[in-house]
Amino acid sequence: MSAGSRAGRLTQLYSVSDLPVLQNRMFASAEEARNCVKGNVVLVQDSASGLIFNRAFKPELMQYDASYQNEQAISEVFRHHLQNVATVIERHFSGLPLIEVGCGKGHFLEQLQAAGFSITGLDPTYEGSNPAVIREYFTPEIGLHAQGIILRHVLEHVQDPVSFLAMLRDANGGKGKIYLEVPCFDWICEHRAWFDIFYEHVNYFRLSDFRRMFEVVYESGHVFDGQYLYVVADLAGIRQPALDEPDGFEFPADFLATVDRYASALNARTSNNAAIWGGASKGVIFALFMRRAGVELEVVVDINPAKQGKYLPSTGLRVRSPEQAMQLLAPGADIFVMNGNYLREVAKTTKHRFNYLTVDHERI
Repeated sequence: MSAGSRAGRLTQLYSVSDLPVLQNRMFASAEEARNCVKGNVVLVQDSASGLIFNRAFKPELMQYDASYQNEQAISEVFRHHLQNVATVIERHFSGLPLIEVGCGKGHFLEQLQAAGFSITGLDPTYEGSNPAVIREYFTPEIGLHAQGIILRHVLEHVQDPVSFLAMLRDANGGKGKIYLEVPCFDWICEHRAWFDIFYEHVNYFRLSDFRRMFEVVYESGHVFDGQYLYVVADLAGIRQPALDEPDGFEFPADFLATVDRYASALNARTSNNAAIWGGASKGVIFALFMRRAGVELEVVVDINPAKQGKYLPSTGLRVRSPEQAMQLLAPGADIFVMNGNYLREVAKTTKHRFNYLTVDHERI
């Protein structure tokens, strides 16, 4: 669906200015990080399709390269999630050759290879040496075909999702089965997760969007404690979604309520001893909003070695290893765990020495 074909009335839901366009790009210096490319988010819903997207998105700003670091499979918790996804893949794609579009650093691809799948991956940010991975974006000119397509956390980055899926269908001979996984916008709204809205994500999906988008959906649901939704569908049946009647969606008026709550709590501390655990998307936005609310958080922790010693976009905060953070923080210090799914893992890693606060599992 091209931008010009979004012909329905656009209702504005939310806006925020000057977000880093690539929140998972890491920088070698604080100055370079603070001067990163920024863009605006203006979320709107199209009354014709029901789709929600950033009207202010400029695709020409998006330049992915090896400095983009978003590997989550370092965590045992996330590896468990990937095993659950692999179970769905086994159920629907057993024995089929696969293509993973946007395979990242290749962890899930290699997990499926180990399970016996024949799979080819594509991603320009890939850094490994697996010959099954092509360091390019997927285009029809590459000439790849497979009975199964895996598209995990890619479609939210694509400006025209229906056109992109139609391109995949056509490049794949007009057929194929697809596994799609994206963040769940209903979860974001329910949990008032303002730190889950990024410039990089141009689209914000709900399960109902995919039911309108595909003629045949074999299976759908939620994974990763509801944060993600997934769909297994017939790629041949991709179609322009049409919203025949209002779907009753209302963006929460108090979406940003916890910004002031967290800022007030942090400003009321008697010491400056607090940290953000998670130097990825959520942590980048949380740190930025806290700074705009007048709060300086100086310690950011991440278990990904590729992030450690590097600097977060916009704030220029340096990412520390867990070992470094434990030396910097006094016992009982507040640690804001950006993803509550990792709470037990974080507490175990830090020997239960701190006060752990989950920001994305609250319901207002």
